[in-house]
Amino acid sequence: MDSPTLPEDAEDTIVAPATPPGEGGIAVVRISGPEALPLADRLFRPRGGPLPSRTPERTFRFGHVLSGPGGAVLDEALLLVFRAPRSYTGEDSVEIQCHGSPRTVQAIVQAVLDGGARMAEPGEFTKRSFLNGKMDLTQAEAVGDLIHARSERAARLAAAQLGDALGHRIRGLYDDLVRLSADTEAMLDFPDDELPQEVPAELLGRLRGTMDRLEALLATWHEGRVLRDGLRITIAGTPNTGKSTLLNLLCGEGKAIVSPYPGTTRDIIEVETSLHGYPIRLQDTAGLREAPDPVEREGIRRAREAVEAADLLVCLVDASKPLSEEEVAFLSGRDPATTLCLANKADLGDGSSGFRVGGHVFHAVSLVDPEAREPVVGMILRKAGLEPDDGAPFPIQRAAGTSAESGEVAVSARHGKALREALEELRKAEGRLETGREEDWLPAAMGLREAAVRMATILGRQWDEDTLDAVFSRFCVGK
Repeated sequence: MDSPTLPEDAEDTIVAPATPPGEGGIAVVRISGPEALPLADRLFRPRGGPLPSRTPERTFRFGHVLSGPGGAVLDEALLLVFRAPRSYTGEDSVEIQCHGSPRTVQAIVQAVLDGGARMAEPGEFTKRSFLNGKMDLTQAEAVGDLIHARSERAARLAAAQLGDALGHRIRGLYDDLVRLSADTEAMLDFPDDELPQEVPAELLGRLRGTMDRLEALLATWHEGRVLRDGLRITIAGTPNTGKSTLLNLLCGEGKAIVSPYPGTTRDIIEVETSLHGYPIRLQDTAGLREAPDPVEREGIRRAREAVEAADLLVCLVDASKPLSEEEVAFLSGRDPATTLCLANKADLGDGSSGFRVGGHVFHAVSLVDPEAREPVVGMILRKAGLEPDDGAPFPIQRAAGTSAESGEVAVSARHGKALREALEELRKAEGRLETGREEDWLPAAMGLREAAVRMATILGRQWDEDTLDAVFSRFCVGK
């Protein structure tokens, strides 16, 4: 499948710092495009040896960076040369490794801009790598995911996908669908009564096998998305049920003030942590009650907003007391599938005995006991549809044929959307082939080809600017 025409600005020479802002031992300024080497010749004076444009590729040169041809010395630096197509972007590229002073970096970037380059947009170096065929779109996404990984497990998954784990699996599905479509359409070329009877059944069997593989990959999407984007968990309940104690227990440190006085927590306390390698955003909220104080009322209003936005709600009650009418009313509006109910202070009494509200079942715990952490973490992960760490790199609930350990995991919203759309097309094609009628063969072939197109969009074999903007908007400038 042919990609649309490359953007007009794809031939510009671009520049950006490739290291974070701030002071450091070294900083890297990256230049890429048709004028990268001529610019380096004008702005870099090597200490002996040829100019950058005559330097062998992937070779360091030591010298001075200048403000312009014959201009002032900005810094001593190392310059590294890459030549097309054997560079990250697939273009001629130069990296200048200078001292890590923000002013020095700014001066070098400005000198390159004055020489005719333009400032790179976020993710533009990786975008050019994709446009120049150095990587597919799943690998390009993995670059951003690796930069933004919020846990070790998420970083390992991104690294595996950068190594083409997901792209390899998607290409296999794409190739199978193209062949299935062609073979289904070829049945129309047979004269009446000459098509072997076993051919439609054989194609139907191949289609169902491909559907099983696609469903197995789609089954990884939920956990893959959590590893990529994190899980938002909101802790809610009436005052003094142990919400702040739970947050501190999960974080392993005293992030929230714990007090026996109602109304201690008046605003949302948000903490990023990880549970068994899953990146988690924990929110401790104000106790839900009719508060006399306007500040506390605002905190309660924000707490209710956080409850509605949460991926998972952890609702706490006091196990030493009967459930209040307010607690029953609150839970009656919550989905049991995304709500974990904990009856805290189980060591103080048996008020939790028989606690049940609709489909909500309470688990008795004592959060002041440090040994409670792992059982509670297990309950949280399982309620979220995740698996506690069993020693595997990516312990994902998966169907046969999906190797999560190798990184063959759907992670982004666009992956999930494309896989669901492809599966819907395959189900329609399956229904067409099941009829056995010749008039259904061509629509079945077209549906198979449409499913292949969905696979192609994941790889980036077909793309539009909106898709690329969405993918690369997560990147930092310089990558």
